Amino acid sequence: MARYVKPCSALGALLCCTALGACGGSAGSGAQAHPRAVNEVLASRAARAPAGPSARAARAPWRPFAAGSIWNAALSEDAPLEPNSAELVAALDQQVAREQAARSGPWINTSSYGVPIVRVGADQPTVAVALDHAPDAALSEAWSAVPLPASAQPSSDSDGYMVVWQPSTRRMWEFWQLKRKEDGWHASWGGAIQHVPRNPGVFGPEAWPGAKPWWGATASSLALAAGVMTIEQLHAGVINHALAIALPQVRAGVFASPARRTDGNTNDPLALPEGAHLRLDPHLNLASLSMPPLVREMALAAQRYGIVVRDVSGNVAFVAQDPKGTGSDPYTNGFYEGKYPSQLLASFPWSHLQVLKMELHSNP
Repeated sequence: MARYVKPCSALGALLCCTALGACGGSAGSGAQAHPRAVNEVLASRAARAPAGPSARAARAPWRPFAAGSIWNAALSEDAPLEPNSAELVAALDQQVAREQAARSGPWINTSSYGVPIVRVGADQPTVAVALDHAPDAALSEAWSAVPLPASAQPSSDSDGYMVVWQPSTRRMWEFWQLKRKEDGWHASWGGAIQHVPRNPGVFGPEAWPGAKPWWGATASSLALAAGVMTIEQLHAGVINHALAIALPQVRAGVFASPARRTDGNTNDPLALPEGAHLRLDPHLNLASLSMPPLVREMALAAQRYGIVVRDVSGNVAFVAQDPKGTGSDPYTNGFYEGKYPSQLLASFPWSHLQVLKMELHSNP
């Protein structure tokens, strides 16, 4: 679960101009091109940088899971909407407005309730991670040989999140309440995924031999790394996937595909269920709106790929990579431009969201 944690001090220096070509404000004045064409131009500017390692990363920032998954597939402009999309978005707008009035959000979870992602090489020694939970033989077997470095640092909040990604084997492990004790690593729950580039970013029998639909560190069984804005992507200036979001009010007992379960907390029929897929109106001309670079990158991703409700939280919160273990904090003195995320996200066009058609299911 994601919760708002206010930083102890004001954030630092302003971010230098990004690949979008602007430090705040609109991406261009007087742009009259079709919004989709404008977005393609904005999103591809980083790819036109001079050749070199950083340019190659900017052209194709790493993103996990299948290209055709809910996380990575570009949305068509005529994708069907929920009949009451406008009412659902209005209810979400009310949650946003309450947090803006209280100056508590919306937020971007990074160093608290964000997701540490450790990328390891083929030669990383493996260790067993003990399952501190009711027995699950398949999960314990999946955790019997994890390439988890001794220096790995789970998120420091109560969720203790951690993702381990090994490109050479195309395998990923995720943990909830991961801790290192005297006898080794322990976690309360989580999962493992083989063939990550083919996986839809959700747990089920295809994820790992013996995997269950209720595996995973999120309450929706959507993979923990799915929808996370990575530091690599933010440096490149391109978020090339859907965004994960957590909400304070989530519909109880009902979830939308591809989610497999829910911990929803309200019977309000206008509350979004976990698994709900939103997107910014494809006809909204983002180039005409004034937004900081980070928010513009998020809006471009929300228009092209969408936003997926992944969890219940203490406030409206997007999810980014926890910088713990990277040796730096690119958010405090970089991406946030000397502001709180709530100040930046005040410019996000919340009222222009749409809810895509949902396939709803009830908790067993």
